[in-house]
Amino acid sequence: MVKLIAIYRKPEDVEAFNEHYFNTHSPLAAKMPGLVKMEVGTIYGTPMGDSDLHLICEMYFESKEALKAALSSAEGKASGKDLMGFAGKVVSMHMAEVHE
Repeated sequence: MVKLIAIYRKPEDVEAFNEHYFNTHSPLAAKMPGLVKMEVGTIYGTPMGDSDLHLICEMYFESKEALKAALSSAEGKASGKDLMGFAGKVVSMHMAEVHE
């Protein structure tokens, strides 16, 4: 199992960001083929206090090949294009193997 992790820093306009993320981007991303599970969390702080982060999204796939295929699919490309359009300046993307 692997996951694609998107970490979002706090945007300038949180309300507009959330509107687009939850009503447009998240439904697009959820259509990626091979997606096993998607979890989105709102960051509310750190053990030391405030955080400059806003959201984290974890998208799980059965294998590296399944993740690569999802990113190369029409749905993956549409999601990526949308992501760069509204969050390109605040997002970092990471891929990880899941250890259970």
